[in-house]
Amino acid sequence: MRSSHSPIDGPAETASGHRALPGRRALPGERINFGRPMLRVFGFRIDLRVVITSGLVALAALGCGFTALLLGEFSLTPGEVFQGLFGQADRRIVNTVVAEWRAPRVIAGIVLGAGLGVSGAVFQSLTRNPLGSPDIIGFSTGAYTGGIVTIIVFGTSFVSTAFGAIVGGILTALIVYLLTWKGGVQGFRLIIVGIALTAMLNAFNTWLIMRADLDLAMAAATWGAGSLNGMGWSTLLPAAIGTVILGLGCGLFSRDLGTLELGDDTSKALGVRNEPVRAALILVAVALVAVVTAAAGPIAFVALAAPQIGRRIAKAQGTSLLSAAAVGALLLVAADLIAQHGLGETQLPVGVVTVCIGGIYLIWLLIQEARKAQ
Repeated sequence: MRSSHSPIDGPAETASGHRALPGRRALPGERINFGRPMLRVFGFRIDLRVVITSGLVALAALGCGFTALLLGEFSLTPGEVFQGLFGQADRRIVNTVVAEWRAPRVIAGIVLGAGLGVSGAVFQSLTRNPLGSPDIIGFSTGAYTGGIVTIIVFGTSFVSTAFGAIVGGILTALIVYLLTWKGGVQGFRLIIVGIALTAMLNAFNTWLIMRADLDLAMAAATWGAGSLNGMGWSTLLPAAIGTVILGLGCGLFSRDLGTLELGDDTSKALGVRNEPVRAALILVAVALVAVVTAAAGPIAFVALAAPQIGRRIAKAQGTSLLSAAAVGALLLVAADLIAQHGLGETQLPVGVVTVCIGGIYLIWLLIQEARKAQ
């Protein structure tokens, strides 16, 4: 995480509140304040404000998740929910409703939402553009295409769907990367190529569904809407493990990712091997999106909105993986809560809710970018 202080901001401020004059050395025992306080965790410097705001957002996500455990046709009290989580409820049906039906869905919303947020933060940092999320530049659509192909060929197994989604996402990323390459990868060109490839893949997906058998076509269309309905432990566990591992993999590159945001020349001068690091980050982030897509289908706009909302809440200069993960978890679990109970007895796929909310956010974002360009 970069310090907010830079040479052009003027002299650094001492902890006592006095600004050190240029060229003046700090007095013995005098601590120099380089800006916002930082935490050092496993060798990584993390902005304390980012940690605090991310923790508060994560608590809000847990609150939404707990509310989702309470509500439903079989309403529960908070005490029954706690007992059901540990299998200690007097009524067996309470244990089944909480531990087997509702808890996997809530955990999926939190974990998969965090994964989408992290992937969005990676791509927005690499492209240095708030529109550079995997659902805009085609990687989510590529994973969806791979998933449809495996559903049609091998059926609706999670393992085969996950494998197809990962292969489809990586192939799409490879095509976009090669079409974008011109002595390096320019963020704006990557977005334009990704949007064009997304349109082509959407047409191909429609053709695949129209040509498939009715049952397989319905399964592919239902999965393609993006939903946490019917999420069970058998699907959640491998998806959650994959999401956590790949999310931590992105975190290992967080220092280089922050340096890449400064520009290729600056990052190269600071010792970052731009293209190998960029290729590794794209590979890991695409796999992260593909795992989430395999588990819940393509869920749009969470990866787009979470990094920017997190950056604004933390008032950070760049995108933060931690903030993006926390906001992504909150967005998805809150959207799923609305999808389940927002329209009474009618339940919607969570992907429909995120598209509605994300569409409003995208319009606002485009207006903000247009104002900046003027």
